Amino acid sequence: MAHVAANLQDKNDSKDFEALLTESLKGQEKFTGTVVKGTVIAVDSEFVIVDVGLKSEGRIPKQEFSKPGEDPEIKAGDAVEVFVEKMEDRNGESVLSREKARREEVWIELEKSHTDNERVTGIIFGRVKGGFTVDLGGAVAFLPGSQVDIRPVRDVTPLMGNPQPFHILKMDRSRGNIVVSRRAVLEESREEAKSDLLDTLKEGQVIPGVVKNITDYGAFVDLGGVDGLLHVTDISWKRVNHPSEVLQIGQSVDVQIVRFNEETQRISLGMKQLEDDPWKGVTDTYTVGVKFTGRVTNIADYGAFVELEDGIEGLVHVSEMSWVKKNIHPGKIVSTSQEVEVMVLDVDGDKRRISLGLKQCQENPWAAFAESHKVGDTFEGEIRNITEFGLFIALTEDIDGMVHLSDISWEDQTEEILKGFTKDEKAKVKILDMDPDKERVALGIKQLTDDPFKGALEGMAKGAVVTCTVSEIQDKAIEVTINDGITGTIKKADLSRERSEQRPDRFAVGEKLDAKILTMDKKTRKVTLSIKAREIDEDKQAMKQFGSTESGASLGDILGAALQEKEGKNKEDAADAEAKEEKPKKKAAAKKKADADDAPEDKAEKKEKAPAKKKKADAKAEGEES
Repeated sequence: MAHVAANLQDKNDSKDFEALLTESLKGQEKFTGTVVKGTVIAVDSEFVIVDVGLKSEGRIPKQEFSKPGEDPEIKAGDAVEVFVEKMEDRNGESVLSREKARREEVWIELEKSHTDNERVTGIIFGRVKGGFTVDLGGAVAFLPGSQVDIRPVRDVTPLMGNPQPFHILKMDRSRGNIVVSRRAVLEESREEAKSDLLDTLKEGQVIPGVVKNITDYGAFVDLGGVDGLLHVTDISWKRVNHPSEVLQIGQSVDVQIVRFNEETQRISLGMKQLEDDPWKGVTDTYTVGVKFTGRVTNIADYGAFVELEDGIEGLVHVSEMSWVKKNIHPGKIVSTSQEVEVMVLDVDGDKRRISLGLKQCQENPWAAFAESHKVGDTFEGEIRNITEFGLFIALTEDIDGMVHLSDISWEDQTEEILKGFTKDEKAKVKILDMDPDKERVALGIKQLTDDPFKGALEGMAKGAVVTCTVSEIQDKAIEVTINDGITGTIKKADLSRERSEQRPDRFAVGEKLDAKILTMDKKTRKVTLSIKAREIDEDKQAMKQFGSTESGASLGDILGAALQEKEGKNKEDAADAEAKEEKPKKKAAAKKKADADDAPEDKAEKKEKAPAKKKKADAKAEGEES
């Protein structure tokens, strides 16, 4: 009986314990997913053992009790808040998390800051794809690469591990995502500082700055909330090909405000303005004709820049680089950093320009040739080039003279004459003209012989009437030759004063005709003539000689009289010529006969008859007068 009673007592105790345990657990079920306070029981090398009043303790990784990059400061007996993930795992231990507990605490504060648009403090501690991770006091946030700074940052290492302000851009508690921006904070700070700074900026003011960015055309300098542009031409008085030669990112510099546009808020800066201007008094130092030694700093298609001293450069134009090398790139004559001797050709202090010459420091081969030769000299030279307008003949090893197409032959002045010459062959030439200043020597080949048409041109003048021979019949003109060498042209409209007779086909090759010279070109030996003009001149002459139609005479009568007179005059001229030719013959015959008749015995008889003959002749003359 006692035994049975004992068993019943044990069962009752067991039921009571189970009931007590169940009741205890019912109160603890609400712990799951919440943050509770616990006590650190022990700390080993990897875990921290925490008792939160559950059936068993929980093991939390040691690194969850430290901030990124720091060692944990935790010891037995410390009270901590942890997050209960599970009452127990398969090993019967409670599953706790210090990181989630901290996150829950921080989330509440971050949500409030996000709602109030307040800044939060965080530490960049790691890199991830597309950006960086930031510890916001227990909650891990994502910092996109584009939100690190106002401008792209190549190296973020100086920013990592340092507490910095951020703006929360987006929060998603269900996913545990937080996106922050450092750029937004910088822009706000910049606007505040910019507003204060712009109120105090003035042109000519010198202020310190930091080089923020470098481009090909200059550098952007942070003036403390606002950026200004330092153009490459305002960095130094001397040539700066690229700003990186003088500046580097992060460098502290003193700059002067050159221009400030309050409307656009654009600021132009200068560094060279803080130094003395080397161009002051440049005209006193660099005078025209003086030679200097300088260094080639830059080469362009149109010439080379030579530095005469720090900040003073002059330009050697490509045309002033060589006496003999033409149409060549300056880089084939000089090279960068080469020391050269130059002569000052022109100085303009206002425009900050100095024109220099390189060839002026060398002997002028054109002047040397002009000193050793004179116009009219002949020599033999090599044909260096043949062009459509003439031949280039070697004068010396470096310079050439030109024989123009018109100075090759007296007869042929077309491009066909060039086919008789070949490159590199020798040709004898005569110097026609020399101009060392213009670097020209005119040569001639035809001048080595006399002009075969010089005599043919003599006696010919504009307005003269000449006899010519038809050499060619064309559609709108005829070609004629004058004096066996001069070529002339009579246009269709000049073939006759009568329109119906203005036909080239009414003439024949070899036919001779008279025409009036209208124009003469002694260079090309071309003459234009007109039959029409000759006929008009003849008509005018006839009108002048024989009257006019106004006096009652018809044009036919006038022209007929003129022609009759001309015909009569021609006959008279022919008779006179014949008489002149026969007179010597008759005189000789009469003299011969007289010599034969004048015998000594007849002289007395003739003497007696002479007075009678004279008397008879006088009577006859007196009768004619009456």
